[in-house]
Amino acid sequence: MRSPHEIKAVIESRLKVYLSRDQTGVRRAMLKLFLRMKTLTIAKICEHLNRRFSISYHSVAAMVGIIASRIGILHVMKNKEGTHSIYQLKEQYVDLVSRIVG
Repeated sequence: MRSPHEIKAVIESRLKVYLSRDQTGVRRAMLKLFLRMKTLTIAKICEHLNRRFSISYHSVAAMVGIIASRIGILHVMKNKEGTHSIYQLKEQYVDLVSRIVG
């Protein structure tokens, strides 16, 4: 089993690779949004990102899915009605993300 330090190192490496393929800056902007606002829905993220980028709802959902599942730095919750997922940056990765996104 991996230690917490090893897990953080793996996540840091995955996040750096993910951001290295960010040609437009939209991935970095989304992570900055998670640092600024604590909880977000896909619709809210899309609304904020569309102010600077031309991006579809499905593209935003795909990026959030990758960050939540492959990289593993997002916590996913359902709203009270169970209709929308609410995403939040995991507390143990806030410093890591803010350092990498800078």
